[in-house]
Amino acid sequence: MTETSFRADRIDPAGVERLAAILDAQAATPGVQRLRAWAHEALAVRPGERALEIGCGTGSEVQVLAAAAGADGAAIGLDPNAAMLALARQRAADSPARFVAADVAALPFAGETVDAVLCERVFQHLTDPAAAVAEIARVLRPGGRVVLVDTDWATGILHPGDPDLVRAVLDGMLSQTAEPAAGRKLAGWLSGAGLTVLDRGSQALMPDHESVRDTLLPMMVAHAAGRGAITREQGDRLLAEAAAGAARGDFHLSVTMFGVLARRR
Repeated sequence: MTETSFRADRIDPAGVERLAAILDAQAATPGVQRLRAWAHEALAVRPGERALEIGCGTGSEVQVLAAAAGADGAAIGLDPNAAMLALARQRAADSPARFVAADVAALPFAGETVDAVLCERVFQHLTDPAAAVAEIARVLRPGGRVVLVDTDWATGILHPGDPDLVRAVLDGMLSQTAEPAAGRKLAGWLSGAGLTVLDRGSQALMPDHESVRDTLLPMMVAHAAGRGAITREQGDRLLAEAAAGAARGDFHLSVTMFGVLARRR
């Protein structure tokens, strides 16, 4: 079992393909699709506007923003990882979307120059989320909108499996992020930066076993084993129990994601 990180600053080029496979599997789930549809509807990017996605990953959502902004607008995807940006550029070869190496802590844009910001599953990794929201607020024009979407890892459920092993694996996901309960804190961070919260959304991310069997599940188990929370033999047993449960129609893996829409006054 090889450990894979979701943090951009911990992804080496060799790990990008594996991470992209995990992100693609998650993107195919109905929960993520519904929450992303809500996010784009909430942002309501119009032709001629300038939109950013912070932590653009594979680049799929920047392409949606680019289509909404049209030829007179602009859509820019930002990510601190060069290998992930290369993948995003490759996938967006037929899109006018642009990509820039940058971090939310230091956005490379002048103040009040952006109409809309989308940021998904980034804040769980930040050690200073309040500063990041302040940076987003800085670049937004008056009336500009931002949607933050993030996971609340404390809502994780895995079934079937030995309860103690399951808890150790889920606790491992809590330890992998700087802000494991980021989803529930988004509105407070946005309000603290002086932005007005307008709407909220949520969806449970519930992949089927086949989509996570070779990606997310072994990653979670490997992380717990790497921390010494479980042995590799226990991890293998938990994966076998999950597979057996799936074979008889008794498998459940979920975590809840939350989204918040806010506007600069």
